[in-house]
Amino acid sequence: MNKMEIVDNFKALSDETRIRILNLLMIKELCVCELEVLLGLNKSNASRHLNKLNLTDIIKNYKKRQHVYYFVNPDFINRKNFL
Repeated sequence: MNKMEIVDNFKALSDETRIRILNLLMIKELCVCELEVLLGLNKSNASRHLNKLNLTDIIKNYKKRQHVYYFVNPDFINRKNFL
């Protein structure tokens, strides 16, 4: 992991809402609609935070019918050189 990737990860994790999302996703995968309810977010805000975590490869997603489900990227958890 290069220095810019580390900086991007810290930026993505510097927001309280994104930390809350990550904590929930560590427990189980969730769709946007579930995260909206659990965190009291509107769809736009939830999607913006999820996009930031997704762009840094901290989380991944897949589509199942009309829902997009998010989960923590196992490679992110297993990284030994995060810092």
